Parts: sequence; structure tokens; C-alpha cells
Amino acid sequence: MPPSAEPPRASPAAAASDTPSASDAIFYGVLNGLEAQRFVPGQRLVEVDLAQQFGVGRNSVREALQRLAADGIVDTFRHRGVAIKSLSVQQTRDVLDVAERMTGLLARSAARGIGQEGRPADAIAAALEQLRAAEQDQDDEAFGRARRTFYRALLEASGSLELRRLFPSIQMPIVYAQHRFASLQKLRLRDYRQIGAAVMDGDQDAADAAGMQHVRNVREEILRKIGADAAGGAAA
Repeated sequence: MPPSAEPPRASPAAAASDTPSASDAIFYGVLNGLEAQRFVPGQRLVEVDLAQQFGVGRNSVREALQRLAADGIVDTFRHRGVAIKSLSVQQTRDVLDVAERMTGLLARSAARGIGQEGRPADAIAAALEQLRAAEQDQDDEAFGRARRTFYRALLEASGSLELRRLFPSIQMPIVYAQHRFASLQKLRLRDYRQIGAAVMDGDQDAADAAGMQHVRNVREEILRKIGADAAGGAAA
């Protein structure tokens, strides 16, 4: 599920060029930084600091921040600048509701692309192997990269321009940045394997079901952890 993240977030303009722009460096740098815990929800983003960190001009920083705001990754406050979005419990539920439908649709579309239109499944298999290796090495940053590769492979298999436009706007990078625990990553790997297997088999119904179930599993685990933390806080 996106990422997070995630998942591939290339704009049509970026996709048309093999050379990333200065604003791309910041845009993807913030997204990747969320995965690697270099940035956290609620953190203020200061233009001059980002310009120095990424070695770009202030105009490129402003462009990247506008893109991040358009994708719902940051909030812009009058007189207070820009901060990475932090989601309430209800907002997290809302994001997951959208992600559930979209992930099922993406998996179904990818299975159709492979099963009926003969698109290759090699990239999906390779991404699953990267996920497995990252989990084995307990490398969270590598797992994040592999997760984005997995979703990018699904989008390529789907061949849907509309999914390529809409899927990256889901605020899963914020969800995963706010909720970091080992059981969630193991759950994601297990579910990605099930999604990948159904897609590579060209089984549209199974892929759709696996994609939606994955987000349900993520929702259940996050809410369970929130409930446990709340109970622990009340007891203390």
C-alpha cells in the first residue's frame, strides 16, 4: 500500500524526463525521509534549511513544498510556515478507507494487465525479492524503497494512467510515518506476497480481494496498537 509513501509518486511532467529536477530532489527526499525517520509528522520544514540540506535554490524548495501540499503531505499555516501533516485517528481511518478501495482496484488492474494483456510480471517478482531481503536484513530504509518499487511495478502492470495519477495522492506515507512497529512491517510483507502472487497469476478477483484485505489488516493493527497505547496511558 502506498506509500508511504510511498509508493511511486512521479508526476506526468517528471515521468516525461529521465533527469530529476531540483524540486524532485526535495519532494522525494521528504517522502523518503519520512520512511527513514529523518522527517516526522508535525515537524516544521524551513525553506532555508531545506535549500542547504539538498543543495538547491529557494525557488525549487517552494515548488517542492507546493507539490507536497497538493498531495496532502504537508500543511501550510499562515505566519507559521509549513509542517509535515499529522493525522488524527479519524483522519487515519479516512485515509485507510480510500486506500482499501484503491489498493484493491490497483491489484485487480495489474492482474488484468498481466493476465489479459500479457504485460511482464518480472518487475513484481523482483520487488517481492527486494522486500524479502530488506526484511531479512532488518533494513527499514531498504524496505521502504522496495515497497515503492513494488507499487510502481503494480502501476506499470496495470497500464492505467488514471491510477498513476490518483494512487500517489493517498496519504499512506503519513500513516506509516506515524505508526512504526515491527508487527506492521511483517504484516505488510506477508500481504504483499499474497497480492503479488494473485497479480502474477492474472487472477483479478483474488488480487482485488488481497489488496483490500491488506489495508483492512493494516487498519486493524494500527487501531489495535492505538487502543493498547491508550489503555496503557490510562493505567499509568
